[in-house]
Amino acid sequence: MKMTSYDENYIRTCLDGIMNSEEAEQMKEFIQHGNITTYSHVLSVACMSYMINKRLKICSDPRSLVIGAFLHDYYLYDWHVSPKSHKLHGFNHPVLALKNARKSYALNPIEENIIISHMWPLTLTRVPRCSEAVIVCISDKICAIYEFLRKNRSVYHISDLYVI
Repeated sequence: MKMTSYDENYIRTCLDGIMNSEEAEQMKEFIQHGNITTYSHVLSVACMSYMINKRLKICSDPRSLVIGAFLHDYYLYDWHVSPKSHKLHGFNHPVLALKNARKSYALNPIEENIIISHMWPLTLTRVPRCSEAVIVCISDKICAIYEFLRKNRSVYHISDLYVI
């Protein structure tokens, strides 16, 4: 199922005021996987999550799903740089992403659970507690694998992603 212009417009509407913020612009400078920026990664996860919800007719809250997915890696640093604070990035960044997102935006409980639990099962005690968080957790893994395998491409458009 290819993303339609309606889908893209809906996602952009949900992220109005977020995806063009100064902090989001910073995310364009940090590499996530391969050559993919953190910004491209979180936008891909938001799109993948939205499309999984739509395709599987899960009936999750699409707005919270998209916002939580976009903010799930809102930690605002390059985790490839080697200070000791980044050593356990995989375990610690959800807490920092949630802290940063709370400073900038009024989050609802669904969005908070998406952000804090997206690394489950690596973070065993931070369990997804709603369908939206489960969808983002799965989408994050799908996108990370895609980005790793496609690491020679530095940018791709949000409509490049397909959901079976």
